[in-house]
Amino acid sequence: MFTKATFKFLDELAANNNRAWFEENKPRYESLVRGPALEFIVDMAPAFNKFAPHFRTDPRKMGGSLMRVFRDTRFSHDKTPYKTNIGIQFRHELGKDVHAPGFYLHIANDECFFGAGCWHPDSDSLGKVRDLIVENPKKWFAVRDDKKLVAHWTFAGDSLSRPPRGYAASHIAIEDLKRKDFIALANLSKAEAIGPELVKLAAARFSTAVPLMRFLCEAVGAQY
Repeated sequence: MFTKATFKFLDELAANNNRAWFEENKPRYESLVRGPALEFIVDMAPAFNKFAPHFRTDPRKMGGSLMRVFRDTRFSHDKTPYKTNIGIQFRHELGKDVHAPGFYLHIANDECFFGAGCWHPDSDSLGKVRDLIVENPKKWFAVRDDKKLVAHWTFAGDSLSRPPRGYAASHIAIEDLKRKDFIALANLSKAEAIGPELVKLAAARFSTAVPLMRFLCEAVGAQY
């Protein structure tokens, strides 16, 4: 799958982030990035069928689990056209974009990691997650503090500095209610990313995040 040459390509892309260089080196992108990524997606299907059957492993070149290499530069001061990381997201079958509940693999020269949860959910979905925490904080704490989860995963993402409007500052889970993202990250080394056991490792890590994903799905009304 991914190799040292994959990281070398990403490094060179960062140094030559322009359309002319990318077009000239597109065969390398196909063989070192997109090809291995699609292979990884295909190989993950049996694992997801076991522990997350409503999450898609979609190996299409465009519009599937592999996130596009083109950056959205419309609202960014950085106008470089290409991403210098590999992003693979396994979204819920009801999810339409990257903000839906999903499992994630990130590969880049500066860091590699696994992700699970909802990143920048829309206001309606975020409110539903917060409401379920308010209604059943014990259930949320059982998820958040699950031993298998915390053994590998760390909660991350943005949070408000003050309690969100409509939620009591005295609520026992107020620090979690301040979250704008409900995501957790698990470490992945470069050696593991290019190792022969990446699929097995990803399946093992993702399976320990099931309590979090099940809670989020329940909150937004999606079947787990």
